[in-house]
Amino acid sequence: MTWDDLDAHLDSVPGTVSAYVGRPGAAPVWTRQADATHYAASTMKVAVLVALHRAAEAGALDLDAPVPVVNAFDSAQPGAPRFTCAQHYDNDDEVWARVGGTAPLRWLARRMIVRSSNLATNLVIGHVGLPAVADVWALAGARHSVTGRGIEDFAARDAGITNLVTAADLAALLGALATGATRPGPLASPAACAAMLDVLADQEHREDLAAGLPPGTRIAHKNGWVRGVRHGAGVVFPDDAPPYAVVVCTTGDEGDGGSDDADDDACRLIADISARVWAARHDL
Repeated sequence: MTWDDLDAHLDSVPGTVSAYVGRPGAAPVWTRQADATHYAASTMKVAVLVALHRAAEAGALDLDAPVPVVNAFDSAQPGAPRFTCAQHYDNDDEVWARVGGTAPLRWLARRMIVRSSNLATNLVIGHVGLPAVADVWALAGARHSVTGRGIEDFAARDAGITNLVTAADLAALLGALATGATRPGPLASPAACAAMLDVLADQEHREDLAAGLPPGTRIAHKNGWVRGVRHGAGVVFPDDAPPYAVVVCTTGDEGDGGSDDADDDACRLIADISARVWAARHDL
């Protein structure tokens, strides 16, 4: 396989496919529309995770202290009423079982990643604030990504406030976690970066990037999906080669309706790209 072959293959795929492949901290070896913006879906939860650990290291909060688990959040749209999450749209009943009680922020952050819980995400955002998430993107060197609102904040969405990512920005963020370094300074301490990578490696949704790797291969990753959108972003740690970042963002044509079949196709596409990159891992 050559990267030109892969580009030619992707030219036949409907919609927009963006990709970034390279060693963390080094120039990429292959990109495809890496600066094209996509709706972030749940990939923005990586930046929220980093913001939480940065706040803990600054002494602004205690990761292990219990916090109230509620389902009511301030909208990012000024003057809008508070909004709620819908349980049927979430991926983690364990967080919902805690509503009315408490849970540690560390536990909520883990559920936000490994189960992609929307309720847990909004709870964490409520404690760190959206400006802290913006700081994470800036520190990682992201150029186009923005986390403008919480999940299911429909008043903000309708006002044009959204969450966007690019393949290059996701690679920069994950690469900074893997190397522990950014140009202005580290995202967090080495211990915190290692802890976040461990959480990302425990991701339970493994139907895209991870599906293209040999069983047991360590990958610290986060995926995201809504109708018509499927992304996978991760750092792979082979036993026989240096780590590499691989990010694939896909947004389908409006005409496909965002069907389940289209999502299955997108998962297979991302897994195929992941497998091709794995096969070239010694040459990256």
